Amino acid sequence: MLAEIITIGDELLIGQVVDTNSAFISKQLNKIGVSVYQITSIQDDKVHILQALGEAEQRADIIICTGGLGPTKDDITKKTIAEYFNDTLIRDSSVLKNIESIWKQHVRTELLQVNKDQALIPSKSKPLMNTLGTAPGMWLEKGEKTFISLPGVPYEMEALVCKQVIPKLKERYNCPYILHKTLIVYGLGESALAARIESWEDALPKHIKLAYLPNLGKMRLRLSTKGFDEAQLQLDVQGQIDKVIPLIKEEYAGLEDEDGSVEIVIAKHLTKRNRTLAIAESCTGGSVAERFTSNSGASTFFKGGVVTYSTQSKINVLKVSEADIASHSVVSAQVAEAMAINSKALFQSDYAVATTGNAGPTKGDSDAEVGTVYIAIATNAEVYSKEFNFGNSRLKVINKAVNKALEMLLKEIFKN
Repeated sequence: MLAEIITIGDELLIGQVVDTNSAFISKQLNKIGVSVYQITSIQDDKVHILQALGEAEQRADIIICTGGLGPTKDDITKKTIAEYFNDTLIRDSSVLKNIESIWKQHVRTELLQVNKDQALIPSKSKPLMNTLGTAPGMWLEKGEKTFISLPGVPYEMEALVCKQVIPKLKERYNCPYILHKTLIVYGLGESALAARIESWEDALPKHIKLAYLPNLGKMRLRLSTKGFDEAQLQLDVQGQIDKVIPLIKEEYAGLEDEDGSVEIVIAKHLTKRNRTLAIAESCTGGSVAERFTSNSGASTFFKGGVVTYSTQSKINVLKVSEADIASHSVVSAQVAEAMAINSKALFQSDYAVATTGNAGPTKGDSDAEVGTVYIAIATNAEVYSKEFNFGNSRLKVINKAVNKALEMLLKEIFKN
């Protein structure tokens, strides 16, 4: 079962808006056994939309469009879809009632005709009621093919996908089960890792595919398979995981959560063990904390964090010793460890992570070379730190430092 996603909007093509909709839709489709064959971004242009729909129909069973459903003249998706289906637009009373209800509850201005016209949908379509906005989704069928049009506003689209699109697709199609398992590996580059596991990779069964997913400072190995016997697929993939882990024992950091990444793995372990975390950051500027707080449920384990970017803030807020800074520099093991210990005490947490370094391009308050970063971990039993040099690209240094901090924390948690 194949799907194609078409995102519509000039704002996507000029880089003004990042297409997060496709990633969300792809993930939700994957969960029900639908593989995304292609993702296409096109401008708000009738010829391009018609062409994209025609090409997608030849390739995929399910075609999902997002965007172009607003009330203004530049949003032409509905009219173009009607043309593609040799159809006309009609006013749907249930959609109009929904628009009027939203307007009454949340909008103080007059309901204009242009807003009422959002209740116009192709006569061959079934409306997908949008309770968070005035643009309805639309569901059309053409033989065995399904066409779905959704608003481009992410939170509106996401609600429609989860509450209406996915349930309807599950009813319409008998989809296979798709299984992904992703192993997190630290300390090995892609080439070194491939050489280490070459014999294992060569012996993988044909129905199990392997993908290398490199990121700054870490690697992910994703095993994928699909079929209709879920129990057997689980056994097959787990068998291969059991074979590869001894080959990467020192570098293996666990399985990535199916809905997230290493920070979610950490979050689940901390929550399960009823342990808490605090973070003190300098060169990473709050990026470590953001990795946790961007996910729901962080309040169950995350006590708090501070960004002590300047030297004086480390002294004033985290009570780092001026003598230690003078003796060892603000970018040092001693300062990193003091930041970790004092943030742990400040927030009364079980674990604390601290970062301090020179991300560049200048050296700032320290003579340490650009790219130098110290990361410290404090627990109820000890504190320790490690020194790294992540190069001379500022963004690369920051991202590598964040990934390394998460790696060190994960390994510390797994010790106990």
